[in-house]
Amino acid sequence: MRGESSAQSGAIVFETGVEFAVWSHHAAQIELCLFEDDGNREFARLPMARDSNHVHRLFVDGLKQGARYGYRADGIYAPDNGLWYDPSKLLIDPYAKEIDRPFRYDPRLGIYGEDSQDLMPKAIVTADTRAEIRKPLFKPGGFIYEVAVRPFTILHPDVPEAERGTIAALAHPSVIAHLKRIGVDAVELMPITAWIDERHLPPLGLTNGWGYNPVAFMALDPRLAPGGMTELRQTVAALHGEGIAVILDLVFNHTGESDRYGTTLSLRGLDNLHYYRHAQNMPGELVNDTGTGNTLACDHPEVRRLIIDSLRHFVLNAGVDGFRFDLAPVLGRTATGFERDGGTLAAILADTVLADRMMIAEPWDIGPGGYQLGNFPSSFLEWNDRLRDDLRCYWRGDDWKTGALATALAGSSDIFSRNDGKGTRSVNFLAAHDGFTLTDLVSYAGKHNDANGEHNRDGHNENHSWNNGVEGETVYPSIRKRRRDDVMALLSTLFATRGSVMLTAGDEGGRSQHGNNNAYCQDNEITWLDWKGLNEDLVAHTAFVAGLRRRFTVFSDTGFLSGNGDVEWISLSGEPMTVSDWEMPSLSTLGMLLSTGDRSARGRQTRLAVLFNRSGDRQFFTLPSGTEPAWRQLTPDAAKKPGDRVTLEPRSVAFFVEK
Repeated sequence: MRGESSAQSGAIVFETGVEFAVWSHHAAQIELCLFEDDGNREFARLPMARDSNHVHRLFVDGLKQGARYGYRADGIYAPDNGLWYDPSKLLIDPYAKEIDRPFRYDPRLGIYGEDSQDLMPKAIVTADTRAEIRKPLFKPGGFIYEVAVRPFTILHPDVPEAERGTIAALAHPSVIAHLKRIGVDAVELMPITAWIDERHLPPLGLTNGWGYNPVAFMALDPRLAPGGMTELRQTVAALHGEGIAVILDLVFNHTGESDRYGTTLSLRGLDNLHYYRHAQNMPGELVNDTGTGNTLACDHPEVRRLIIDSLRHFVLNAGVDGFRFDLAPVLGRTATGFERDGGTLAAILADTVLADRMMIAEPWDIGPGGYQLGNFPSSFLEWNDRLRDDLRCYWRGDDWKTGALATALAGSSDIFSRNDGKGTRSVNFLAAHDGFTLTDLVSYAGKHNDANGEHNRDGHNENHSWNNGVEGETVYPSIRKRRRDDVMALLSTLFATRGSVMLTAGDEGGRSQHGNNNAYCQDNEITWLDWKGLNEDLVAHTAFVAGLRRRFTVFSDTGFLSGNGDVEWISLSGEPMTVSDWEMPSLSTLGMLLSTGDRSARGRQTRLAVLFNRSGDRQFFTLPSGTEPAWRQLTPDAAKKPGDRVTLEPRSVAFFVEK
């Protein structure tokens, strides 16, 4: 007997069977394919009925949770007209919540008439299990820790071998202890949904280790989550129990089906014309605003529904605290360009399940008008690459960067005051997964991506980096010390900025990718975190500056520093900076005097001085004071009482609190 009909898509489990529903406007016929439990032998191929909304439905009596399935779509095959119907291709349900094996690239996945049944994962009928939904733990102003799941724990000595490189490993006590030591407020997991390698990688013997090439938006990749959604839900709960939020980095800008020479795995075979964006009046030409060969048509109602339902899925069934959106302008794109209040962005913020979740945009893509930093809705945080570049250039020694440093420290009001913005929405970072690591930033003047098999043509050419005298690894103690000091100064600067801060896993301990600034295809020792090789001095320093950020309220506030009693910029003499000071092109020092609450003293108001010295020489600062010495220097070991005339070591940042 048929259960109650559902408006949902995907496989919906009822007591008496399972209903399947998938949307396609142009398909002439869609068939449901059912497989044995091992996913290898097809035992049924059943035609589905189209309703008035172009949803193809079928109820299968007696079918239960755990059944393996896929779809085949028949219709016109005319790629020049945007139609890719090929019934020889087994297709993954866009609403699949679990798959039985990872995707593996094979050229036959893109050849018309080649049956792909044996090459494709099978979707697994899965019933939802609700997570405990709690108010998001992360708040703007906190510390985000970007994690690539597999590289993060694949070499961790304390994690059981069977769990290394999986989502479950993030809940291991040793891993959590490290996160808590360095003061992490939220882990941001790089893509964990099912992805496929780009077609040029297998011939090179390489694999995509980052996951930014998705096929299924809800199904977790079995390589990272062999325990499926249960594994993610339990890991989120364990991290929540330690006060650490979980943010998922999701990709809704393209899929791994790539350009017209790519594969037919899911959306292309179901309705290429509607799921992807095409050039105006040229239905056979895919728009490539992403640099990956295709671009999702996020303004199409069915794509929008798929995105919203995917986000709801991870909140309701895993309890995650928020999302980071890769190449987020695509979410706001229409045929005429980016719209800040576009339908999909507005729908995300209006959804009752999603309304209180943290949303973070990577605010650029490569399409026309694709750089949208500062232009997202007011409840979105945004990755701030302008701050990244300005801080790098300041510490590299570029001229005319003192003002840019102060602007970044104060919340980047030049960017985020647009659209009547009242405070910063900046996610401040110096290094991320894409680009140099923090240590490579001060060790390499240029990229070294030869291992990627593209003759060093891939990756950014301008990294605003420097090598301290020798390119790459060195045995010279003096250069190694200079690099360590530079990383400490960079960390101190990052954690002294107003806004949220982000650090990529391992950068707190000096990890290196040997100059590779595009290591997405290096699922090996280049990206795997060497826990035994972490630099303890750098880890301790990260914990120290993160502790200062938690101690002083000024850093978690998100209003712009204005100079009206909240901040004063001072020179070496302790006097306010003058116009001529600001206009000095090679000025190497700056003092930031902050009014702040001190949580270690029950919120009592005090002053905090943050002093910057990018020169190669010691500098002597005079701090404003009364009739007696009033300042103590804060260090990882203890607070020192140096008086009012203080010494800044070369290439350093120092913190002083008023007694």
